[in-house]
Amino acid sequence: MISNFIFQLFNMTRLIITTFFSLLISITITAASNSDSAFIESPVILHTTTGDIFGTLTIPKNLNKIPVTLIIAGSGPTDRNGNNQMMKNESLKMLVYSLANNGIASLRFDKRGIGESMSAGKKESDLRFEDYINDAKAWIELLKKDDRFSKVIVIGHSEGSLIGMIASNNLSDGFVSIAGAGRSADKIIKEQLAGQPKAVQDLCFPIIDSLVLGKTVKNVSASLYSLFRPGVQPYMISWFHYDPQAEIKKLNIPVLVVQGTNDIQVSEEEANLLSKANMHAQLVFIKKMNHIFKIIDGDKNENIASYNDPSLPISEELTNKIAAFIKKLP
Repeated sequence: MISNFIFQLFNMTRLIITTFFSLLISITITAASNSDSAFIESPVILHTTTGDIFGTLTIPKNLNKIPVTLIIAGSGPTDRNGNNQMMKNESLKMLVYSLANNGIASLRFDKRGIGESMSAGKKESDLRFEDYINDAKAWIELLKKDDRFSKVIVIGHSEGSLIGMIASNNLSDGFVSIAGAGRSADKIIKEQLAGQPKAVQDLCFPIIDSLVLGKTVKNVSASLYSLFRPGVQPYMISWFHYDPQAEIKKLNIPVLVVQGTNDIQVSEEEANLLSKANMHAQLVFIKKMNHIFKIIDGDKNENIASYNDPSLPISEELTNKIAAFIKKLP
């Protein structure tokens, strides 16, 4: 029972191992468009010493000097479109296309070790949370150098919220958090464990406490190995270091915090914590929206089924709120 629980927990919070890249980046952009669409999509490749990172730039047609968003996906093997090998919902792609219809460009990308960017990964023991942050910073700097764009806004989803808010500091013109956590990862994992038998907690909590203190744990039970194996512990130490409330407080740019009321992964309280930490943040709750931006009228089973339903559209209100926020930026 313990082994099954840990496997499920790991799948919910697992870390996809990628790597930091050299600042010596060369950019290759090849335009590709569909004459029937209202926007142009261009593949963007970052050539690095450890492999290529692949993204897609979506720009509305016949518009100049427009705002552009950098979309940062959540945890796990989530690709630039919001999909992975186990599910396809197209949530991030739908968001990008909706923003394009509102005159806003977007860049979305596959994280290192994911999708087309698989070859850019390296040993998990070498990864740190800062690597994701530095990746995002490099994308922001790239977009800021592009004369086609008037402003750069970062949109971080789920774990991408924490990455995005840190990367945005002193770089971007605005930040949007969608379903972002308001507490550090160690606290959230402990909360997930709170409903489990005491035996499970007694095994996990001391390891988490040690990692919070920056100390690795050599002897890990076989039942916990998938979550706390030695190779991933350095990453977890770096991840646990960041408090979303402290990081969002540092932002001196416009901030929008968005949370769906039908999100079974992130609670409304997390959004409250984020918005309270930044006195200038706007807080928006979208009724019935779940973790992947879909409106759910039914029960938990319907909610879960939506994760693998690319025919279900995302919330129109979500796009409208984000577009209105961006268009009001100074």
